[in-house]
Amino acid sequence: MANPILGTGLSAVPVTALYGGLNALLAVGLAVNVSRVRGKYNVFRGDGGHAELQGAIRAHGNNSEHVPLGMMLLLIAELCGGSSTTLHVFGGAFLVARILHPVGLMKNIAPAQIAGALGSYLLQAALAVYVLWLRPWG
Repeated sequence: MANPILGTGLSAVPVTALYGGLNALLAVGLAVNVSRVRGKYNVFRGDGGHAELQGAIRAHGNNSEHVPLGMMLLLIAELCGGSSTTLHVFGGAFLVARILHPVGLMKNIAPAQIAGALGSYLLQAALAVYVLWLRPWG
C-alpha cells in the first residue's frame, strides 16, 4: 500500500509482526519477572547474591541479546519474498527456543536451557543462510 504523505510503498509483514509481537510479550514477561524477584529479595541494584535473581536477570538479558537478530533476519527474509510457511516454521521454532531457554535457566532444567540456546543459534544461522539464498542478486 502506498503512503500518500511520504509517496512510498509500504510492505505488509504479517509473519514478522506475529512473531515480533509474541517475542515482545515474552520479553515483557521476563522483565516483569526480574522486577518481581527483585521485590521478593528487596534488591534493586545488582543481584544481591541471590541465585534466583541471577537467573531471572540472565534469562531476560539473554532474550534481549538474541531476539533482535532473529527478528531482523525474519523481517529481511519476509521482505525478500520468503515463503509464508517457511517463515512461520522459522518464527515458531525461534519462539519455542526463546521460551525453552529462560524456563530452563530459571527452573534449573539444563536440557531445556541447552535446547533453547542451541535452537536459537541454529535458527539464526539457518535464517541467515535463507536470507542469503533469497537475496535479490540484480
